[in-house]
Order: sequence, then structure tokens, then C-alpha cells
Amino acid sequence: MVNLMLGDCLERMKEIPDGSVDLTVTSPPYDNLRNYNNSLDWGEHVWKPVLQELFRVTKKGGVVVWVVGDATIEGSETGTSFRQALYAKEIGFNLHDTMIWNKGNFTAVGALKTSYAPVFEYMFILSKGKPKTFNPIKDRKNKQFGVKYHQTVRQADGTTKDGHGKGKKRIAEFGQRHNVWLMWPENSNAKRCHPAQYPEQLANDHIISWSNEGDTVLDCFMGSGTTGKMALLNNRKFIGIEKDETYFKIAQDRINAI
Repeated sequence: MVNLMLGDCLERMKEIPDGSVDLTVTSPPYDNLRNYNNSLDWGEHVWKPVLQELFRVTKKGGVVVWVVGDATIEGSETGTSFRQALYAKEIGFNLHDTMIWNKGNFTAVGALKTSYAPVFEYMFILSKGKPKTFNPIKDRKNKQFGVKYHQTVRQADGTTKDGHGKGKKRIAEFGQRHNVWLMWPENSNAKRCHPAQYPEQLANDHIISWSNEGDTVLDCFMGSGTTGKMALLNNRKFIGIEKDETYFKIAQDRINAI
């Protein structure tokens, strides 16, 4: 099932039934850093009701992945990302995890004479209660693979004792991924369809982490359709909303090709 909606997400999300979405993977417009073909109307008056609507449509146990960064204005970061995460908690979401997308290179505009280059964005994992699904990705190479554990456990009185695993060999070649993900942005002109397009791998890995086959995935700021493309490739249903007609058509073409 694919449902692509052209229009303002605050209006079109009203068409989505309560508690019907398993996972949202989306990236809001980031403090007016880009104008998106002059179609952008962004601020607290928009992101607060968007988060309210996301809470309404999310199933119990469902997750919202909110990928966001901050602008720097007159030498100070805005902190909008933090305000969004804290507001999500106010309206009922759990801040299940604060993940980091390490983009690996410097993509923002800024003065390197006064600060270090910003190379990351936040990925807030907002859950409606305890997440019902977590399929952890295990691709972190275990440097101690095959080596015996030298495990001790610190006691309350400061002494130590041997842990249950001491002397056993580490049998897992790969361990569970951490919450900082190194992924390069889409810089190739052949792949880049949108000024703030996150990599397909990022969408893919959140989709397989927080949902199962047959689940419904939403992107209320669909852009060029990356979340939708990866949702379909992973056998999920998809709902996408985009306000800008140019990007909507690009998303349609990418998703219809699947």
C-alpha cells in the first residue's frame, strides 16, 4: 500500500486515522536553513502541531525518528532541536534515544575561524510508550573476537569478583551497532534530488530497526521520497506527504519505480 499526498502536512495528516502508523522517519526543515523553492513556512507554530499530529497517528509502541539540526545565528546555535525533543516529551512521547548522524564531512555554512566544523545531526528516537519493535543491526566488528573474557564485577563495597563470562571466548564476530552512525550525505548529482536529502542507507537502517515487514511507515516531510523508496524495498506500507509540487513529482517517480 502506497499513499502519496500533495499538500500541507498539517492538513493532510488529518486524513490519517488515530494510532495507525508504526514508524515515522522524517526530517523537518531545520530553522529555515533552506527555502525549498520558496515554499517554506516554518517555526514553532508549525512544528508543535506537527508533533501533536504525529503523536495522534502513531500506534502504541510506535516510533518517530526525527532527524534535525540547528542553525547558528549571530554566533549562537538556536537549540531548536532540543526544544522540539523536549516538547515531544511534554505531549506524551518518550525520548527513547538521542542518536547522532555523523556525516563524516563539513557540509554546513559557517566560520571555521571561531568554531569546529559541524559534522553531525541529531536523530531523536521518540516512542509512544515502550517501542514494540527493535531489530538491532549487528555490524560492529568485534576486535576481541575469539579472545577470552577477563571479566570482573565491581561490588558495592568496592571489591571485585569474577563475572559469569570469565574464561569464555567471545564468539560473536560482530556486535550491536552503537547510536552514532557514520554515513556520508548524498553528494552525487545522480542521486541527489533534494537540497536536504539524507542517505538511503540512513532511512533503510531506521526502517529495519524500528519496524517489521507489513508495517506502515510515514514521512510527513517527504521531500524527494527517500523514506518511501526504502520502505517499499523493505516490504513496508508507506504514507508520504509533501507540500512542494516539484519534489512531490520527484518522489512519485522514485517510489513508482519501485
